[in-house]
Amino acid sequence: MPIARSKVVNFPDTGTSSRVMMPDPAVRERIHTIWDTLADLDAAKIDETLAFLQTNLCELINAQNADWIGVVRLDATFPGDPVGGWRPPVVRVLRHNEKFLASVKEQTRNLERGIVNDVVIRMVGMSGNFRARRLCDVMPAEWFDSPFYRSYYQDCGHRDAVYVAFPVNEDAESYFGLFRATGQPPFTVEERDTLAYALRGIKWFHRQLLLSHGLLVASIPLTPVERQVLQGLLTGLAEKAIAAAQGQSHHTTHGYVSSIFRKFGVNNRSGLMALWLGRAP
Repeated sequence: MPIARSKVVNFPDTGTSSRVMMPDPAVRERIHTIWDTLADLDAAKIDETLAFLQTNLCELINAQNADWIGVVRLDATFPGDPVGGWRPPVVRVLRHNEKFLASVKEQTRNLERGIVNDVVIRMVGMSGNFRARRLCDVMPAEWFDSPFYRSYYQDCGHRDAVYVAFPVNEDAESYFGLFRATGQPPFTVEERDTLAYALRGIKWFHRQLLLSHGLLVASIPLTPVERQVLQGLLTGLAEKAIAAAQGQSHHTTHGYVSSIFRKFGVNNRSGLMALWLGRAP
């Protein structure tokens, strides 16, 4: 459906300027309903909650796929690192697309060799600011005839993309990318700004996404098993119940719990929940 617009509001560094068009009341109401539903979903089931948000964002601006990337700033591994140590340890794609997943993995490997595409360089160059960009907002017209665009967008079935980056702290950002399929028109300014509005108002969720992977305060990202144990802790399950659900011994589960507490710098569940609720442990 077309995205109508009404009045101009200011967001920090969104689009090609800081002035964006606020969605009309009907679209804002849809977004507020998404926010309310998101807040009511089980905080421990973060992957399902992320899929819910990605699905609704796709429907909101008629996108065919979406990804989420947890991005952290590490020490640069080589001199002249074009992205200053920023790395994407976690990527979650809504709808399986083999070529798209392969391209994401290839680009991640290329980062460590200093081979970085210009879209990433330009988005990372604005780190520290909330921002929303379509491809045409950051790349010149001739780029759309380049081998890179053909390989990493067209060959993956994507005509266009719009990226939104939310800085949660100075060393961690939450990125959402939405993709328009080949044969569809490119994203409009109004659709970009609607996505910006939808993602600007949920800092708490960006923070939980990063926390759920150990990317916000943990010194080392959580392993897949640790993430499953973390979900049990957040739902209040006893360690024995978590062990039974995971098919582990109580001793093994206790080891994972201790590792989680150590990575997050807390001593107990109360400290973990304080982090989850946005308070210092």
